[in-house]
Parts: sequence; structure tokens; C-alpha cells
Amino acid sequence: MEVVATSLIAVLGTLLGSLLTHLFQRRTALHTERFTRGERLRQERVEAYGTFAGALANYRRGQMDYWFARERGRLAEGETLHEVRREAQRLRATALEAMFRAEMLTPSPALDAAGRDALRAVDRISSASDQDELQPAREDSRTAIYHLAAASRRHIPGLTDPGNT
Repeated sequence: MEVVATSLIAVLGTLLGSLLTHLFQRRTALHTERFTRGERLRQERVEAYGTFAGALANYRRGQMDYWFARERGRLAEGETLHEVRREAQRLRATALEAMFRAEMLTPSPALDAAGRDALRAVDRISSASDQDELQPAREDSRTAIYHLAAASRRHIPGLTDPGNT
């Protein structure tokens, strides 16, 4: 009888050990999966937000080029006003594409709004009728892009906001 009890305890101990090992391995696997998913989302956000801010900066430059070509006749040799305008439109389409990608990766309506505000601020550059209207449009667009970059930082785990350190 003693041998049966000892054998039964040994079998139960082995089963319990196997069960605990399984539970710990499963917990570790789930933790690793969550970490990997979170890190991938973090990296995608860094890329998307950075690409969007960069696309806005390029679009801003394109809008400025168009404004100066239209209002001051500043064109490169052989370049037409139509070509400069088409380039600004191409840069806007690139910014829109980057904005849509960033919006898909953020849970924040406030960040989406900051991105759309920045795009509208850059859009307004070309509607300036003279230098006096251009200067505030330039400043507003630059400020909106910087605001977007700062707001984006708060949605990327592991990054700190320099203003709050």
C-alpha cells in the first residue's frame, strides 16, 4: 500500500509540475506577444508621425515655392508656374496619405485634429495675397507642424515630452 501511495504522490507531483510549467510558459508567451505587439505599434507610430510631420514640412516648402513663383516670378530656369503648382499639389497628396496613415494608428481625436489643423495651416499659405498676409501664414503653419510633432510624442510609449521633464 505504501508503494502505491508513493507512486500516486509521484504521479500527481509530476502532473502538477507539468501543469504549472504549462501555465507559466503560456503566461510568458502571452506577455511576449503583448510586448511584441506594443513595440511594433510604437515603431509604426514613430514612423507614421515622423513621416506626416516631414510631409507637411515638404508641402509647406512647396506652397512657399508656389507663392513666390506666382507673386514674385521666382521660377527656376525652364520651370513654369503650372509645374510649380503641380509639385505643390503632389506634396499635398503625399501629406494627405501620411495623415491618413497616422490617423489609423492613433487613438486620439485631439491628435487627429492637430494634424488636420496643420494641413489647413499649410493650405492657407497659397491664398496669401501679399507679403503681409504671407508672413502670418508662414508662422501659423510652422507653429502647427511643431505642435503636431510635440502632440505626437505623447502617443509614443517610451518618449518623454521635453516640456514635462
